[in-house]
Amino acid sequence: MKKRTLLLIMLMASAYIRAVAIQAPRLNLQIPAPDKSERFKVRGFHLDLRIQAMPMPALRNFVLQLSKNGINTLVMEWEGTYPFKDEPLIPNRYAYTREEVTSFIGYCNSLHIDVIPLQQSFGHVEYILRNPKYKELREDQKDYSQVNPLKEAETKKLFTTLYQDLISTHHSPYIHIGGDETYLLGHSEESKKKVKAVGMGRLYGDYIKMLCETVVSLGKRPVLWADIALKYPEALKGLPKETIFIDWNYGWDMNKFGDHQQLMQSGFEIWGSPAIRSHPDNFFLTQWAKHFRNIQEFVPFGEKMGYKGMIMTSWSTSGLYSSVLESTTDVVDLYAIRRVYPISGFKMLVSAFEESLKSSKPLDVAEFVTSYSKTQYGLDPHSSALFWKAITATPFEVTQGKPVGTDLSISQLLDSTKMALKELDRLRPLKNAEEFEHYRLMTAIRVQYLTYQLIESRANAPEMTEAGLVQLLKELEALHPEELDKRFTKLNTGSLYPAEIVQENELRNAKINVLRARLQRLK
Repeated sequence: MKKRTLLLIMLMASAYIRAVAIQAPRLNLQIPAPDKSERFKVRGFHLDLRIQAMPMPALRNFVLQLSKNGINTLVMEWEGTYPFKDEPLIPNRYAYTREEVTSFIGYCNSLHIDVIPLQQSFGHVEYILRNPKYKELREDQKDYSQVNPLKEAETKKLFTTLYQDLISTHHSPYIHIGGDETYLLGHSEESKKKVKAVGMGRLYGDYIKMLCETVVSLGKRPVLWADIALKYPEALKGLPKETIFIDWNYGWDMNKFGDHQQLMQSGFEIWGSPAIRSHPDNFFLTQWAKHFRNIQEFVPFGEKMGYKGMIMTSWSTSGLYSSVLESTTDVVDLYAIRRVYPISGFKMLVSAFEESLKSSKPLDVAEFVTSYSKTQYGLDPHSSALFWKAITATPFEVTQGKPVGTDLSISQLLDSTKMALKELDRLRPLKNAEEFEHYRLMTAIRVQYLTYQLIESRANAPEMTEAGLVQLLKELEALHPEELDKRFTKLNTGSLYPAEIVQENELRNAKINVLRARLQRLK
C-alpha cells in the first residue's frame, strides 16, 4: 500500500511540474533531422560583471563548480572590472588587479576552462563613452551607449588597444566583440548620410568588418552576437571567414530578429545561447518555468542545427542605464536599469543547463527538478512538486501598475505569492539549507514588491483622499524592508562586495522609500 501511495505521489508531482513547464513560453522552432556533426566543442557559461562584480574567491569557486560539470569555456564580460593599463579611465571601483586577473585565468586554465574576453565594441559601451575623453566617438550625445561607426580610425585605435591588453592576459583563441542591440544605428549626421547611400546593413556591416579584421590581424577569431546580422543579412558580406556568430534565443521564434535561414547558409561557424536570467527578470521576478523551457528546447535545437558551441548567458541587467546628470550634457553617474537577483540564487538553473549538455535528448524538466530537489535538498517527490509550484506561482511582470500577460489583478498575484511563500516556509530541506533560503528570500522580496505595487495603485486612485493616504503611509511603514535587507546581506556576503550589497538594497527599496518620504508630511 505504501509503495502504491508513493508511486501516486511521484506521478502527481511529475504531472504538475510538466504542466507548469508547458505553460511557459514555447519556442516556435522546427527541429531539423539530426546530422553527424560533432556535439558542442564549446560548452560555455557567460558571466556578466557589468554590475554585481564577484570577489575573486567567489569567482574561483563558481568556475570550479562549472568545471566539475563539463563546462570548458567561460565568456567573461569584464566591462569596468578589467584593469586596462593604457586606458585607465575605463576601469571602475570594483576593477580587479592585473595580478588577480592573470591568476584567475591561470586557475581556469588549470581546470581546462578557456576564458574568452567579451569586449563590447559597438553598442553597450556607456561605461567608456561616459568619459569626456571619448565623447567624440559617440553616435548620439544624449544616449551615449554606442560608438559612431564612421569614426573608424579613432574606434579602431581604441579597441585595438583594448584587445591587445586582453590578449596579454587571456590565452583564448577567441575575442568576443559584442555587436548586439545597436539601436542607435543611423542617429548621427554622418551615419544618416551613409544609410541613405548604402543602407543600414552596410553601416553596421562595414564597421563590424573592421572590428573582425582587427581581431584576425591580432591572431584571434572574432565572436559576436547574431541579432543585428540576422536583421541586416547584407552585413554578413565580406566578413572574415574566421568570424563566429552566437544565435541567442531566450524563448522566441527563430526568425524574431530576421531570416534565420540566411544565417545558417552564411558559411560561418555558429554557437547558440539560452539564458538563465533575462528580461523581464529582475529583483521582483524570476520566470523559472520559462528558463527551464528555454534550456529544454534550445539546447537540442542547437545541436541538431549543427551549432559548434552552446553558451549559457546570465544577465545581471538589461544593459540599459539611467544617467544621473549634472547638466544637460555632463553625467555624474550611471545606474543599471533592471537589476536581477545575484547568480548565487540560480544554482538549479546552472545545473539544469549542465545536465542538458550531457544528452542529445531534451531535458526532462519534471525528472530534473525532482532529482535536484532530492539530491540537493533531500525533498521527497511530493515536496518537490510543492517546491516547484511555489517558485513558479506568479510568473508575471508588473508594468506601471498593471500585470502583463494575465487577467489577474495585483491583489490576486499578491495572494498567490503569499501562499507560495508559506509553502516554501513549510518545506524543510534536509541539506543545503542556505541554498534553499535563496528561494524563500526571492519570494519574500516579490511579496514586498507586490504589496508596494498594490499600495501605489491605491494611492493613485482618483477617489483617494488625504485621510486615505495617511492610512497607506501606515501600510508602507509596516513593510520593514530593512528585514529583507539583512537576509539579502547574509545570503550574498562573499558573492558580492559589501558596497554592492548596500547599493543593491538601496535600489531595490527605492520606490518604497520615495513614496514613504512624500507621504510623511501628512502625519
